[in-house]
Amino acid sequence: MKRAALLLFIIQTALLPGCGEKSSLPHDGSGYFTTNDSTNKKSEKHMFKVQKTDEEWKNELTEMQYYVLRQKGTERAFTGEYEHTKDKGTYACAGCGEELFSSDMKYDSGCGWPAFFTELAGNKIIQQEDRSFGMIRTEILCASCGGHLGHIFDDGPQPTGVRYCVNSASLKFIRHGQK
Repeated sequence: MKRAALLLFIIQTALLPGCGEKSSLPHDGSGYFTTNDSTNKKSEKHMFKVQKTDEEWKNELTEMQYYVLRQKGTERAFTGEYEHTKDKGTYACAGCGEELFSSDMKYDSGCGWPAFFTELAGNKIIQQEDRSFGMIRTEILCASCGGHLGHIFDDGPQPTGVRYCVNSASLKFIRHGQK
């Protein structure tokens, strides 16, 4: 029994970081980023309107925000600031301030990270294939700055059936009535 519990713990520990990877965003230095569009599944070039050097990102973001947004890291499950937030407001990218999700889109998926069943209108999120950790997943990035947000899965509630699994560190919450 103890052996089975230990094995289960090891497997869970190995899989929990699965919402990200440590590599930097693959681009050619021009500000362009090769993406996989979710609607037509073809590779295309995307120009981010927010352009900063790595040094500027390091100076503006907290250590955890930099790790998640710029190095595609993942905060530990059940530790993020917004996992249980129920206040009304908008969730913006912590890197550039682009508004991405509404609190009306948020739900408790039990995954350990904030979960949303859709995004705000306006193509604010880019989807791209992620083959890290021996899995094939769909990574989500801020369309304005290219910051890594998390991943999207097809196990969400209706009406969309999808779950945006997002790192709290990649978000900034703006309560209704506050700017």
